Amino acid sequence: MSVSKIKALKGERPVVMVTAYTASVASIASRHADILLVGDSLGNVIYGMDTTVSVTMEMMIAHGRAVVKHAGYPLVVVDMPFGSFQESKEQAFRNAARIMKETGCHAVKIEGGIEMAETVAFLTSRGIPVMGHVGLLPQSVNALGGFKVQGRGEEGLDQVLRDARAIAEAGAFSVVLECVASHVAEPVTANISVPTIGIGASNACDGQVLVIDDLIGLTENTPKFVKRYAEVGGQIDQAIKAYSDDVIARSFPEHDTHTFS
Repeated sequence: MSVSKIKALKGERPVVMVTAYTASVASIASRHADILLVGDSLGNVIYGMDTTVSVTMEMMIAHGRAVVKHAGYPLVVVDMPFGSFQESKEQAFRNAARIMKETGCHAVKIEGGIEMAETVAFLTSRGIPVMGHVGLLPQSVNALGGFKVQGRGEEGLDQVLRDARAIAEAGAFSVVLECVASHVAEPVTANISVPTIGIGASNACDGQVLVIDDLIGLTENTPKFVKRYAEVGGQIDQAIKAYSDDVIARSFPEHDTHTFS
């Protein structure tokens, strides 16, 4: 999969994107997804942070490298963490180039609308593919006053539309729409030339993305927009309990099966 192929999917079929943070998940998800996103959501689901604001470049690079190494077919996109691109377009280029060099990923993702258009244009004109991200911006949760649905009312719709259009026209190859009111996705998708990828943005988008831990049932609090396709958390609990019971009963390890002569 490549950036040009992702762009060509608009109007052809929906884009399938899922987050991946580890080698094992990347290997499995690569069989089914068009894009693997090494999201800064790893701060929440792996490191137990309340927000993504504290995620570092080192975290993104370490997990990005693991995913790239075990991703076959999909395009791999790595989030640029908070503070790594907002200061200036030159800062953004240095950090984006570092991420791509040290992980081998195919593109980076940047949160922000009109205010980030100049940065997106600066990066894309210098050979760094960029995925945009508008609507709810988790890195701006403190400024937004919490995780709130965006795009409500005509004014809200107009803001999301202007943000998405600015990022697409600046050269982004796709735009994530996060947690926006249901009437937003269709006009935004119709008015930009690159695929929209929704998360909590309705099926009017050109594709969808979910956090892998939400998708497979590893998180306790499931957002309204998530469909849980498995309950892996319960299976892990049962497996560890069975292991614990065997250890206490001294039935594991078994002498002939799990030991060396």
